[in-house]
Amino acid sequence: MSLRFGVFVPQGWKNDLDEIADPIEQYEAMTAVAKLADAGPWDSIWVYDHFHTFPEPTMNTTFEAWTVTAGLARDTSRVNIGQMVGCNGYRHPALYAKMASTVDVASHGRLYAGLGAGWYEHEWKAYGYEWADVPERMAAFREAVQVVHRMWTEDEPVFTGKHYRIDKPINEPKGVRKPHPSFWLGGGGEKVTLKLVAKYADGSNLGNGDPAVIKQKLAILRQHCDEQGRDYDRIAKSTSLNLDLSDSTADVIRKVEQIAEAGADYVIVYVPRVAYDHEPLLRFAQDVVPQFS
Repeated sequence: MSLRFGVFVPQGWKNDLDEIADPIEQYEAMTAVAKLADAGPWDSIWVYDHFHTFPEPTMNTTFEAWTVTAGLARDTSRVNIGQMVGCNGYRHPALYAKMASTVDVASHGRLYAGLGAGWYEHEWKAYGYEWADVPERMAAFREAVQVVHRMWTEDEPVFTGKHYRIDKPINEPKGVRKPHPSFWLGGGGEKVTLKLVAKYADGSNLGNGDPAVIKQKLAILRQHCDEQGRDYDRIAKSTSLNLDLSDSTADVIRKVEQIAEAGADYVIVYVPRVAYDHEPLLRFAQDVVPQFS
């Protein structure tokens, strides 16, 4: 039962930097966790693509995802760096592809480029993005994935859709990792997202740590892979795990075992209060990760 593990750095989105007053110290607290993960045994570090805190928007720090990704790319040397996941509505997909290509080079090929349809309505409206209901957002997302893939794999990409169009944009360099930057899609939608994962993605994120949901969604993903002629085993199948600090090590191991038994092979951990206390992160790395190597 081999698993890989990633960890979210404290970025502010979950009010996880609020006890630090100075913004520079907040950023350095985030970087300190990234560097700790870089020392091992974590495969990756992750950020959220949000502008306002959650579950309620408050007047507190939330660092922007892509500038943070670029900064952490230069603050670390080993771990992969991803967004779980980039919100399609916040950047034109051609710009997203260009940004990701640049960060893939800056990180020496360590980028996990995450993309999803987006859902946090308050942010969209506050920042002036046009909010649409689910079918419209999913239709735009479907087109965006195609645009990004073409930007990474074609020299003169052309695309004309309802939501996006591109006409031979130059995207050089396209990145370092071959055949293109690692592309992760978030969400468990069975009719759109999982079909896109089967056709285009290197990684997926679904189920939010719920074994029953993970098992159900991965069965659908396998069907889509069979229809696409895609090797299901080549796709990283990740889920998120919010660490409960009151759990014993045995409790945590059992939760991870259940996730693995459901079919996930990648676990991305959120550690509460890690900006202030590294001990739970270190304990997870020492006592849990080796159980699944």
